[in-house]
Amino acid sequence: MDSLKALIREVPDFPKPGINFYDITTLLKDATGFKNVIDSLTELYRSTPIDVVLGIEARGFIIAPAVAYALGYGFIPVRKQKKLPAERARIEYQLEYGTDVLEIHKDAINPGQNVLIIDDVLATGGTAAAVAELVETLQGKVAGLGFILELDFLKGREKLGRHEVHSLVHY
Repeated sequence: MDSLKALIREVPDFPKPGINFYDITTLLKDATGFKNVIDSLTELYRSTPIDVVLGIEARGFIIAPAVAYALGYGFIPVRKQKKLPAERARIEYQLEYGTDVLEIHKDAINPGQNVLIIDDVLATGGTAAAVAELVETLQGKVAGLGFILELDFLKGREKLGRHEVHSLVHY
């Protein structure tokens, strides 16, 4: 996956001094790179029992629907609070500096459905763990979690320990 890594722009001191931001927009605009991301994630989960693919706002909305399409499944969005129109389930979770809230339609997942969670980056694991908990609250089963890149030094994978996790690029 070195070819993908070469397409990811590193932006020092963003969003604040001392943080090195890994910008996937340069990867997404490259037709071959974008295709490789979708093809690679699709291949990782082709033999996994899945009923639906879930994407986390915002960049998960770019990748997850394409993976869902390639695998032949539907797509479920998980949004920031107050963005979904129907009855919602919500989870508040801890960020590095405060809390955030994510929501899903209560009828998005049927009990027992196998849900593949897709997002762009696995960092501290807080968002992904919250979404996995939200899926399980609706009685779905987490079939796996897939990411474009993982910041290994933040140890986010540890928060997802009981779930299968795949990342295409590691920093």
